[in-house]
Amino acid sequence: MRRSNTSFSVLQASMDSPTLARLVDLSAQSSACLRCITTLLPPGLRQGVQAGPIEGQVWCLLVDSTAIAAKLRQLQPSLLGRLVREGHDITAIRLKVRSASA
Repeated sequence: MRRSNTSFSVLQASMDSPTLARLVDLSAQSSACLRCITTLLPPGLRQGVQAGPIEGQVWCLLVDSTAIAAKLRQLQPSLLGRLVREGHDITAIRLKVRSASA
């Protein structure tokens, strides 16, 4: 099999692949959701929260600890309200605590 030395950016590759285009779109949506709620997060917790996947109308937030997850559970009504007001089609937020790397 002969390999081409041509390289493509992710954006260029996504234009030729509907599946990849959908993943790029979902990633952009997830990042936009995180930017939308960042000001509602306590400054000390912001570093421990990362945008995760969107599945339907459920958005996943990846968090560094159970303590951060507990605080975000308290903030969920405010976070969802902001997302809806800003036009995001999110009806639920799922929290996933990332496991510590060895």
